[in-house]
Amino acid sequence: MKKRILTGLLVAFLLMQFFRPEANSTTAPQPNALSAGYAVPEAAAIILKKSCNDCHSNNTSYPWYAHVQPVGWWLADHIKDGKNELNFDEFLTYGLKKQDHKLEEVIEEVKKGHMPLPSYVRMHKSAALTKAEKEAIVAWADKTRKEIQNKMLVAGERKTP
Repeated sequence: MKKRILTGLLVAFLLMQFFRPEANSTTAPQPNALSAGYAVPEAAAIILKKSCNDCHSNNTSYPWYAHVQPVGWWLADHIKDGKNELNFDEFLTYGLKKQDHKLEEVIEEVKKGHMPLPSYVRMHKSAALTKAEKEAIVAWADKTRKEIQNKMLVAGERKTP
């Protein structure tokens, strides 16, 4: 009986490997990327790439275990949720108010230590933000928010920046 159960579990596990989620990967230029509309200093771009883009862009760098199901399904769902919350590669499709709010959330989440997610950092130690990196991201996001708020002011969407 134990042997049948183990064999069944092994067959189920092997069959799962044939049902893989679509990869979040593109090499195409991203015309709606945040960097297409706003300056992203090299230091901030490096931090975003190492700590944010796997879940908040259209291009994820997958670890080896992402190719093993059901882990791959869980990661795909996690990436989908992250992109639904904020996608730096679709940032310019957001209205100015939403752009401003998303960067406000970036500042808040980074300051509180909620981003990158602790569960992500456990598996990707290099994604952990140092104090200096947190300060750099907050300063960049704050500066970009001011630029967005000025655009809102010109567009008549906000009274004061």
